[in-house]
Amino acid sequence: MATIGLFYGSTTGKTEAAAEAIQEALGGESVVTLHEIADVSDSDFADYECVIIACPTWDIGGLQADWEGFYDDDLDNIDFNGKKVAYFGTGDQVGYAENFQDAMGILEEKISGLGGKTVGHWSTDGYEHESSKADKGGKFVGLALDEDNQSELTDERIQKWTTQLKSEFSL
Repeated sequence: MATIGLFYGSTTGKTEAAAEAIQEALGGESVVTLHEIADVSDSDFADYECVIIACPTWDIGGLQADWEGFYDDDLDNIDFNGKKVAYFGTGDQVGYAENFQDAMGILEEKISGLGGKTVGHWSTDGYEHESSKADKGGKFVGLALDEDNQSELTDERIQKWTTQLKSEFSL
């Protein structure tokens, strides 16, 4: 069985494509199992000590629809104690500069409160947002991707972040 569970929600396909690229960069299906959040139950998290949470920010700083339902109905039932949790999100720093990557911050705050240990922090250097719930003192709580305005940086960012995660996940 894979050692990392990557749980994602994706409406337009951008977050799903990034999840697949991250899976490949970390070693493929034998290392990372992808789980679309719309198709999981809270018990699916129990199999992993290392988890990656992926969510785009929608509307004015909201969770993607599938994550919104899971957040409200199932997330509180999961024991994250002892789990290392990394985050990545997709968003638009130009059109939504005041809440860029808020969904990632919302999920990280809740999961940290449920015992998850956040790993995979990412510098805010190179981004032009005004504020974000995912920005904690000059670092995002995870990898921030902007396919709308910086798609040319996505592959490089994924490679650097997954190299960092290999160390933090002890792979």
